[in-house]
Formats: sequence, C-alpha cells, structure tokens
Amino acid sequence: MKAALVTGASGDIGTSIARDLAGSGWSLYLHYHSNREKINLLLSELQSAYPEQEFYPICLDLSDEAGVSTLADQIFSLQAIVFAHGRTEYGLLQDMTSLQMDVLWEMHVKMPILIIQALQGKIARSRNGRIVFISSIYGEVGSGLEVLYSTVKGAQIAFVKAYSKEVASMGVTVNAICPGAIDTQMNAHLENAEKEALLEEIPLGRMGRPDEISFWVSQLLKEDSRYMTGQAIYVSGGWLR
Repeated sequence: MKAALVTGASGDIGTSIARDLAGSGWSLYLHYHSNREKINLLLSELQSAYPEQEFYPICLDLSDEAGVSTLADQIFSLQAIVFAHGRTEYGLLQDMTSLQMDVLWEMHVKMPILIIQALQGKIARSRNGRIVFISSIYGEVGSGLEVLYSTVKGAQIAFVKAYSKEVASMGVTVNAICPGAIDTQMNAHLENAEKEALLEEIPLGRMGRPDEISFWVSQLLKEDSRYMTGQAIYVSGGWLR
C-alpha cells in the first residue's frame, strides 16, 4: 500500500492535500504540532471514508531537531513526502529579530532537509518516490514586509532544483508548488480594503482555494508524473507573473 507523509496536515492546504491523497488510495502519516483536535477530526473523517487504508497522526515541533529521529522511527513504508507546513513574519526587515530569522529558517528549510535525510532510504526503496514542497510565489518574486519569508521560500526552490539532480538516479522526483494568494488562515488578517486591492491585481479576479493547490500535489504524486522533477510550478491565477 502506498504511503505519504504530509506535514502541516492540520492547516487548510495540508488538510486539502490529505483528503485528495486519501481519495486516490494513499495511506497517510499526518503531521501536526499543536492542533490535535483538528487532526482527530480529519483522522475520523478519513478512517470512515477509506477503511482499507491506514492513517497515523504524528506530532512534531518543527523547531525541535531532536524530534526528527522520533518521527523517522514512526514511519515504515513510505513513497512520498509533502511539506505543507509553514508560517510567515510580517514587518520591515530592520524590525526582525535574530530569533524570528532562526525560526523561519529552521521551519521552512533546515527541518525539511533533516527529515529528507532521515527518510531518503525509505523513499528510494520504491524506485518511484516523490517529494513535494508547498513553497510560494514569493520565493521567485519576493515581497516587501515579508522579506524573511520570501528568502526561505526561495531557498526551498533552490533546494528542489539541486536535490532533484542528486536523487534522480534513485527514481525520486523533487518538485515545488508555489501558490499565489490562497484563501487560508494565513491570509485571514487582510482587511476588506486590502483584500479588494489584492483581487484587483490578480488576473482571475479571486483568491485561490486550498483544493486548487492540492490538485497539483495529487498530479505530481501520480506514477505518470515520474518525468517531472526539479520544477517550481506557480499556481497564482496569473498574479505576479
């Protein structure tokens, strides 16, 4: 049975990814940090809908490097990893602290790399492994007031391009999906006027939905996508392109 690890499965995009993959026959390791209630609801939903598949919750603080080995010990067969967790910091760069820099780097870049190191052998065994990062359009174009976030998302894309070359001979593909403005809790802080101004900049005239991101994850995890690697796929409604 094919199995995938989804980090940030309690988030809006992570939950949508989990539902789509479960619907395609995947068993799932569902990572979360603090939102156990939402994970329990998701587990109950998926177990009821797909009783022949297996679903496991995995709790990990993505600022705790010591937890990587514990995570790896909980995972047996594995064909895919989808990194869907994340957070941002808003404000001028001159106001950002060293701690804020460290947290974003650890969460978005260092911990995913450590997890990949720990799980590469298990993914490579299938000869058809998949690694997908949910990155951001800001990783390419950058954003004022989110300079640190843009930096770590750009680092994810650079990692995808380099690491994909290293593991291609193992049959492992590595790609990034880079959303634009998606209607999630991360953007819930926007005032009505700010949201209206944003929508005017998006050619399709609306924000994206989480399922419009999870759709592309499902495509990349299909066996027929084995020739797609080292790519950053921008899903932004035409915004900033």
